[in-house]
Amino acid sequence: MKRSMLFTLSTMFVLLSLFVSVVCADSDIDQNRDCKHCGMDRKAFGYSRMLVEYKDGRKVGTCSLHCVVTELNGKNGEVISIKVADRDTRKLIDAEKAVWVIGGNKRGVMTMRAKWAFASKAAAQKFVDANGGKIAAWSDALAAAQEDNAPMKH
Repeated sequence: MKRSMLFTLSTMFVLLSLFVSVVCADSDIDQNRDCKHCGMDRKAFGYSRMLVEYKDGRKVGTCSLHCVVTELNGKNGEVISIKVADRDTRKLIDAEKAVWVIGGNKRGVMTMRAKWAFASKAAAQKFVDANGGKIAAWSDALAAAQEDNAPMKH
């Protein structure tokens, strides 16, 4: 009797944990449905969305790295974290720890040169094998986005 009760409670705990993680995974979308800079629906672009967190507690949701660069260029305060959606799972991960892919044949969001984030090198490599592009670090992806966002000089 005790074993079955323990099993039932354990199962309920696991299911509740899974439910909470799924609900919390999209809470950034609920709180910041539209991109602050371009107005695009962050749920529709859940695979490229980003979230900038400031020291004062503010959180700014964007649809893409392009709009994060716009946010960062606005010098809106001290940034404590930047999160990005894993392209495959849509789960937010630390942008600095993500494995980035620059380029390839998949159309980017708000840019001509795509920049995608992945939670693992294996997932990024699988994407590159199927779609082209090159694996890069956060600093490279950010530099590429800043370059792509720079005003054209005539």
